[in-house]
Formats: sequence, structure tokens, C-alpha cells
Amino acid sequence: MSKMIGIDLGTTNSVVAIMEAGKPTVIVNPEGGRTTPSVVAFTKSGERLTGLTAKRQAVTNPGNTVFSIKRFMGRKFSDVEVVKAREAVPYTMSEASNGDSKDEANCRRLSWWEGYPGDYYCPCIFQ
Repeated sequence: MSKMIGIDLGTTNSVVAIMEAGKPTVIVNPEGGRTTPSVVAFTKSGERLTGLTAKRQAVTNPGNTVFSIKRFMGRKFSDVEVVKAREAVPYTMSEASNGDSKDEANCRRLSWWEGYPGDYYCPCIFQ
């Protein structure tokens, strides 16, 4: 029998569940939690951190810690809401060639795939 997986990618937290015996079961993260902070960070050595580990180091590495990224997805860099939100985050935002917002952290482009026909997502997170 095939298995189904569901991912709720939230602005603040995310959760992953699978169907087992016809009922959803939330997958517990490595820290034992049912939800995981929607945070990605890059260390000075280039290591990619996600979830609670990334969130914990944000105080010492704010410019290389990306959070609340869903607020920018599919939004134009010049949108009033985006301009205001950019002032509240410590990481660098810039304008993509199509006018969308894109994010940069530790010289690693976290831009959304331009021209991708489906939902926006960050390909580097899934590497």
C-alpha cells in the first residue's frame, strides 16, 4: 500500500504527518517535538541548520538566519507590506529579476525559482 505524507509549512512552525492505518500520525522531530520552527540558518563554516537548532543560534548569527519567509513568498519587492516587513528582519532581502522578493544568507541565494509553475519553495532547503 502506498503511503501519504502531509506537510504544513507554517510561517512560524511546521509539522509533518503520515497516514498509518487510515489515521494521521505526526512525525516527531529530533528534539522530541511535534512542531518544528520554520527557520533555516547557515553557520560561518557553511553548515545548514534547520528548525530548533537554527532558531537557537539566531541571536549570535542573525544575518544568516532566515525566518518568517512565507511573508515574502510570491510578493513583489516593492509591495508596501514587504517594504515594512523587510525592516523587521536581520537578513538581506533583494529584488529578483521578475520583481519578486528574494532572500540572501551567507552569500547563498535563497531566491524562489523564477518561472517555476507550482508553489514557491526554497530549493536549497531540500538539498
